[in-house]
Amino acid sequence: MILILALAIPQFIFGLDAFQQSDTVDTIKSQAIKVYLDCRQCDEDFIRTEITFVNFVRDRKDAQVHVLVTFQHTASRGHEYTFTFVGQHDFAGKNDTLIYVSSEQDTDEIVRSGMVRTLKLGLASYAAKTPLVDYLDLAFARKVSPTAVEDRWDSWVFRLSTNPNFDGEESRNSIDLNGSISADRITEALKIRLSLRGDYEEENFAIENGDKDSETSITRRQSFSGLVVKSITGHWSAGASLLVNSSTYRNIRRGLTLSPAVEYNLFPYSESTRRELRFLYKLSPNDFQYIDSTQSNKIAERLFSESLGVTLEITEKWGTMRTSLEASHYFPDFKKNRLEFSSNVNLRLFKGLSLSLNGSIEMIHDQLSLRKDKPTEEDIYLETEELATEFEYRGFIGLSYTFGSIYSNVVNPRFGDGRGSGWGGGRFR
Repeated sequence: MILILALAIPQFIFGLDAFQQSDTVDTIKSQAIKVYLDCRQCDEDFIRTEITFVNFVRDRKDAQVHVLVTFQHTASRGHEYTFTFVGQHDFAGKNDTLIYVSSEQDTDEIVRSGMVRTLKLGLASYAAKTPLVDYLDLAFARKVSPTAVEDRWDSWVFRLSTNPNFDGEESRNSIDLNGSISADRITEALKIRLSLRGDYEEENFAIENGDKDSETSITRRQSFSGLVVKSITGHWSAGASLLVNSSTYRNIRRGLTLSPAVEYNLFPYSESTRRELRFLYKLSPNDFQYIDSTQSNKIAERLFSESLGVTLEITEKWGTMRTSLEASHYFPDFKKNRLEFSSNVNLRLFKGLSLSLNGSIEMIHDQLSLRKDKPTEEDIYLETEELATEFEYRGFIGLSYTFGSIYSNVVNPRFGDGRGSGWGGGRFR
């Protein structure tokens, strides 16, 4: 049986539609706890509509309760949501953690309803310390009989997917045909992931160039990947990955990479939704067969490589951060190396002001498969083959400032949210 706290109203659990005659809705709501919902995966409009016994605020510093929602994937391709309730101001030191698990088959309605129920359970204990306690009651939501789990699939989850797409205009058209098959088996002791993918891209252009009146670009990619990871302790893991691939873009007829690896997490894996500091080392034999001769005059080669990666992930009240650094090289030529750095940081600097920083840079000296012949102008424009480069970078900076009323309880869906195609008087270019 699942216990939930419910407001004593016949039709609506946790509603605020009936009060003592001497009270008004505004009076009751002014005494409700202030809550900051820190959740990128939530349907916030639905939550504000369903949970009316608290005041949702826009800034975490105004809140009496900061609710931080993080998630990770489960073995059945569902999600495990961790709700961390952090008391502030007069609730400082009153913290709690609840878990909600969804399955891949759950609809969006089932998932958001489950998340709302979990939020209600966590927030009710705070609301019980306010004058709203007079309107709280205890109720049974439903009866649940525990049953033994018999899994005829032995934890295996299979997926078939395809996402063909096409677009065009008078002088250009393109088509992308792709598909994948995957099989996963994930338990606490062992993780197995298998995936087979294929992709065919074709672009056609109408041009005026001598005798030619059109140009066609075709790119094909296929790959098989496998991963096996064994849990050793709360901090150590070991495993291996296998990649077999081909790509006309990268001049690879067949690539084979086997990567035994070991990983150490400074923090326990049980805290992975809040913080991780992982060190991953791989030693890999590689076998490459190329479509055309490379710049080293090779049509095939076998090499060993090694890599070391460090990843830091933190989710706290002040924001989130994910930073990774990976260095790799081939034997015996250490000059064939690569260094990759990426970082994603979202900070709440102070009341109303948020900063988002996203960037990555790669120092590249290991393009073994580059074709010996220089690419033609058509190859460059149509992006049919990989080009030589010593670096790649990308970045994004976002800054937002919000001011005004601290409350965000009201939901008004009329005319959409004002951000759709029906606003702005047409397309902005």
